[in-house]
Amino acid sequence: MKESRTNNIIVTLITTTNLLVAFIISGIVIWSLGEDPWFALKTMLYGAFGYEEGLGYTLYYTTNFIFTGLAFAVCFHCGLFNIGAEGQAYIGGMAVGLICLWFENWPLLLVFPLAVVVSIIFGGLWGAIPGYLKGRHGSHEVVTTIMFNFIASVVMVYLLSHVLRPPEKMSPESRVFAEKVWIPQMHEIFDWFGIIITQTPLNGTFFFALVCLFLVWRFIWYTRWGYELRTVGTSESAAIYAGINVSRNIVIAMTIGGGLSGFVGINEIMGSSHRIMLNFQEGIGFTGIAVSLIGRNHPLGILLASLLFGILYQGGAELSFEVQSIDRHMVVLIQGLVILFAGALENLFRPQIENIVKHFLPKINVTKLF
Repeated sequence: MKESRTNNIIVTLITTTNLLVAFIISGIVIWSLGEDPWFALKTMLYGAFGYEEGLGYTLYYTTNFIFTGLAFAVCFHCGLFNIGAEGQAYIGGMAVGLICLWFENWPLLLVFPLAVVVSIIFGGLWGAIPGYLKGRHGSHEVVTTIMFNFIASVVMVYLLSHVLRPPEKMSPESRVFAEKVWIPQMHEIFDWFGIIITQTPLNGTFFFALVCLFLVWRFIWYTRWGYELRTVGTSESAAIYAGINVSRNIVIAMTIGGGLSGFVGINEIMGSSHRIMLNFQEGIGFTGIAVSLIGRNHPLGILLASLLFGILYQGGAELSFEVQSIDRHMVVLIQGLVILFAGALENLFRPQIENIVKHFLPKINVTKLF
């Protein structure tokens, strides 16, 4: 128990240090442009939390990152590197949109669970195929999932250009769904209780994302199937020795990851745009990789990392609007630095932090820290 708590302290300090270094370097870059880093930081935080609209957009982005972060984490626990959340979200979202078009006269209470099921089926299928190729034929999942991202893009371009686009429109998108199948936005939900807030894209899918965090946590650490996934990810030879079917668990992990990615379509299509659009998922799937790695592939960490990237997205937009010399490319640079230090260079400061913790920890009553 003491060793586990010590490891938690080390992991927390490593993540915090990496983020601080990323923001310090970002501040130096902003200062080199002749701008005040403190003003930039305050502007970002104000844009993310300082007013109702900013907070709504922050949590709206957070919702998407929760889904793709969980999608990567489930696969990662099985020893897989799922790069295909972009395509899985695209195909899953397409299925959600078709359900909304075909059953737009049905009540939302029936359409929503149906949309959840089809996003799991279609997004899961888009993940299961690379999983099958990996489990049965040894194809590398990084290569196959990237290829399936391109295939998904081609499929969506064709459908929106030649099948789903109304004849009177030039833009490649479907018609707007009937309002009966729209997921209530947060200002509408609050209005039910007599509370007036600013309208934003934030909708009821946010609560569904929190439920998914809990369910994935229970699945990975408190079920036999989750134990098998983690065993395969830790040691395939040990899993085979224990009688665990490695190929089946690889397919299951990729299917679950694809289904979770498909939920992005619920937030984007049913909750916000209310129509099928090209590139509605652009960048969300790849950001989910960073979210999961920064969150240490744990649902609680993914929630916090998703919120961090929600702040970077919304606060960065506010920063680029308020400070003329800082454009969206600078915001992308800040995001990249966070990914670089908290992801690719996550162990850069591990030896120093471990030495410090091991030196001072005997002098601290660790049980009082938790």
